[in-house]
Amino acid sequence: MNTIDHGGLLLQMRALAARAQGIGELSPTAAPAAGGVDFGKVLKSALDGVNASQQTARSLSERFEKGDPKVDLSQVMVAGQKASVAFQAVTQVRNKLVSAYQDIMNMPI
Repeated sequence: MNTIDHGGLLLQMRALAARAQGIGELSPTAAPAAGGVDFGKVLKSALDGVNASQQTARSLSERFEKGDPKVDLSQVMVAGQKASVAFQAVTQVRNKLVSAYQDIMNMPI
């Protein structure tokens, strides 16, 4: 499972908030260098993890349907639920990002 540097992410958020309020200037490369977290990479990693869990669930389901004695129904159900929860979480993150983008675009300049 991936770990997120919460301290670095918090530093990035504070720097962006200060920039939005006009308190401090922030260069485009300062946020990833200071915090060490690249949001794009973290998001891609999360999407790759969701994709992997969905493929695992699909694979287990197909193996169970073909009668593989090593695959238990409980394994199939748990893998399916993990994939479902992961997908719902990514969907909620996407919805929040779209909402934040729309809020930013509606701000007066």
